[in-house]
Amino acid sequence: MSTGRTPISLGAFACGVIATVLATGLVGQAVSADEDRDRHAQRYEDLSLFTSVLELVRGSYVEEVDEHALLMSAMRGILEDLDPHSSFMSPDAFEDMQVETKGEFHGLGIEISKESGAYIEVVSPIDGTPAERAGIQSRDRITSICPTEKPEDWTEPCRGTTEMTLFEAVSLMRGKRGTSITIYIIREGMTEPERFEIKRDTVKVASARAEIVAPGIGHLKISSFQERTGRDVRARLRDLAEQNEGALTGLIVDLRDNPGGLLNQAVEVADQWLGDGLVVYTQGRDERERTEYNSTESVLEAGYPVVVLVNEGSASASEIVAGALQDHHRAIVLGVTTFGKGSVQTVYPLDGGAGLRLTTALYYTPSGRSIQEVGITPDLVVRQSDDPKLGFPNRRRVREKDLEGHFTQRDATGLEGGLSPPPRILEHDQVPPSTDPEFEGPADEEAREAPDAQLARAIEVLKSWNYFEDLRRLQEGEQPDATDSVDGSTVAAAELDEG
Repeated sequence: MSTGRTPISLGAFACGVIATVLATGLVGQAVSADEDRDRHAQRYEDLSLFTSVLELVRGSYVEEVDEHALLMSAMRGILEDLDPHSSFMSPDAFEDMQVETKGEFHGLGIEISKESGAYIEVVSPIDGTPAERAGIQSRDRITSICPTEKPEDWTEPCRGTTEMTLFEAVSLMRGKRGTSITIYIIREGMTEPERFEIKRDTVKVASARAEIVAPGIGHLKISSFQERTGRDVRARLRDLAEQNEGALTGLIVDLRDNPGGLLNQAVEVADQWLGDGLVVYTQGRDERERTEYNSTESVLEAGYPVVVLVNEGSASASEIVAGALQDHHRAIVLGVTTFGKGSVQTVYPLDGGAGLRLTTALYYTPSGRSIQEVGITPDLVVRQSDDPKLGFPNRRRVREKDLEGHFTQRDATGLEGGLSPPPRILEHDQVPPSTDPEFEGPADEEAREAPDAQLARAIEVLKSWNYFEDLRRLQEGEQPDATDSVDGSTVAAAELDEG
């Protein structure tokens, strides 16, 4: 397996690492001279062992090894036991991450998910992309991938996806514009996988899109938090006002299946509907490492009612926005409990084009809640009423708490249970939800029969001022009163506090 690379002196490399680690060990928390000496001795022993392993592999392995690949693997191994979101990125992976953040890349244009031992599943094709034009549909299963240029270790033209990671699949499906790739898809009604050959193109991911879904009611879908998401959201809100030919009477902010992204963009988006106040704060391992992110004093949007849609795929920056609007009583959060990723990753560029993604802090909502592992609990719990597909029964979706090595709620708060608030918005004219904690409550019959039950329920809630009278009471420090009879026209005339 000789690659023709210039050999690397592993001994010199390891000695450099030892010198660096010992030097940096002098910086940081004060310790006794004995503790410091013992710590340095242990580091030297561990790094000496590391060097011995590398030298044995280089000199005694049955085939010649690619020393560069070996060291890249070693660096990935350093991080893989920390937490699920810390990782070493090769130059290619680091470049892909930067491209994704900018919202433009060359590829097929599909959002995918993956469970261990299962086929890769299409979450949705992105509008106007090669995948959509080829007929790829949501919930398709990608059974195998046949790349144009096979990786060096492949002996077969195609490989099944059950043992692939998401990163491997994304890397295979991306490529130069104009090149083609073959994938095999199975969906309801198919007896065997069908072949799709798709030509790659430039994919521009619009982070926000919007439409009027009922008279006066806008639907703003935010798919991710990229470099220009705040700007995109402001543009889409202007579009909604133009389409409505006047100010909105209500807005649905749809964060379902939004995996997150840039923290500063989450703050910028939440700021559209908040007055002066805290949006989120982060806390590192040192108590002094607290950073607060605040909204500005000038609210850009009027005080119309807002419903935020969330589900199990709403993570990280999505949870920051939902948590801030919920804590400030500015919006009703509707859907099912979110993913529960309450950690912050800092990305460090490294020599040679590589990068390091490292968890450096946990974040907390304005009221001091950590959503790590527990997620955001909706004010109104409404499940999506997708029927099981033939041969593909509905499965419980993976959340942060299912990931190996994740931070726990106890790590974040010192408490075993979550700090999520109890339900704060009263159900009006609905059957009360089950007391079963696993029950993800029903919408009414009309909403349950709709293609998108959660969206239908959100529209219904915006048309019912009862819910926003509850919200107004909470803003004023009162508790909702189920015995009050609320007149819609009276509440409609009331101004919602925007802080």
